[in-house]
Amino acid sequence: MKYTILLLLLIFEASANVVLVSVEGEITEGTYVTLKDAEDFALKNNAILLVELNTPGGLFSSTQKIVELFLKSRVPVVVYVPKGAICASAGTIILLSSDVAALANGTSIGASTPVSAVSGAAEEKVVKYIASYVKSIAEERKRNPEVAEKFVTEALSLTADEAYKFGVVDVLADSREELMKKINGKEFRGKKLEFNEKNTIVFEEPLNAKVFRLISNPQIAAILLLLGIYLLLFGLTSPGYIAETIGAICLVLALAGLGVIQSIDYLGILLILLGVVLLIAELLTPTYGFLGAASVVCTVLGLLLLIKDPTLPVKFYEDFQRLVLGLGFGFGSFMTFAIIKIAQSKRRRSKVGEMVEEKGEVIEFSGGKGYAKIRGEIWKIVSDDDLKKGDEVEVVDRDGLTLKVKKVVK
Repeated sequence: MKYTILLLLLIFEASANVVLVSVEGEITEGTYVTLKDAEDFALKNNAILLVELNTPGGLFSSTQKIVELFLKSRVPVVVYVPKGAICASAGTIILLSSDVAALANGTSIGASTPVSAVSGAAEEKVVKYIASYVKSIAEERKRNPEVAEKFVTEALSLTADEAYKFGVVDVLADSREELMKKINGKEFRGKKLEFNEKNTIVFEEPLNAKVFRLISNPQIAAILLLLGIYLLLFGLTSPGYIAETIGAICLVLALAGLGVIQSIDYLGILLILLGVVLLIAELLTPTYGFLGAASVVCTVLGLLLLIKDPTLPVKFYEDFQRLVLGLGFGFGSFMTFAIIKIAQSKRRRSKVGEMVEEKGEVIEFSGGKGYAKIRGEIWKIVSDDDLKKGDEVEVVDRDGLTLKVKKVVK
């Protein structure tokens, strides 16, 4: 009996009353996967989920999944913005969807107006949709819906004190310890929070979330797409299988990442495809680099227009444009030049000596010259090797109707 009681005590001590997750940087699919796994872990351990948030914004598709996760969660979800952290755009939407929203003094929330990669301002219909979406979240959580709506329509930003006074957040706390003391034993939105703050487990980002975070980052996806396209074409125009294998892997990862991102501009996709078509056309019908240059321009323009997520921060688009312009014109131009030069070299080789690397059999040979049957035809040959009738030879060069050959060593 005493062993059973001891075992129960050990299980109780090992249980997680608080599952702590830190979210840093842009919201991606990896963020959602991490929070979903953490929420599952908290549910199994009868714990609350505490999310410390520090984000300038992120992907709207991933934000929607996180909001749905929090609204449907059977465990109390606490989102806390600690000192020195930011909570803008998509971060504000996530904060509003929690059971308990908490800010440290000196922080702020808001500025959730959708942005566009091209004009800077999103279309009116996009703004209206996201405004109504955020307002409905606030109403569901019994927070100030008018203020929540202004986060989107007017890019309203509030200090921690203002957010508390306007009924947007529930608690102000300057540390995690202070937050836990303020919420422990209290009820928020029908969920009573009772926990042992000393029994806190830090939930680390799982491996699959790291992969999703990497490939669903729009900048990484763009780099992988660029590498995939050019390495695949480079590999198809040059001997070996390494380049096209790496290119195919990059292309698959890029497409997987773009599929997760979802907010893709189809004009960007069409321009990238046009860039590929123009490069292939350059290889088939040489235009002295004109179509090759047009290919680079189309590819870069396509990448610039590719991402159109409305809740990504403005700084992201600024950095993304610099990355694409630098990498696109630099790496793209280099790879296009290399691919074209390899193709031209192959064409010259075909014109000068289409027999090169062909193999045949010596018919007669003496004094450094003779005849051989190659591709079913009788050719005059010369060679530095000592050849005899029946030897297998390989063509290494061509001079008019005379082939230079070497002996094939088996």
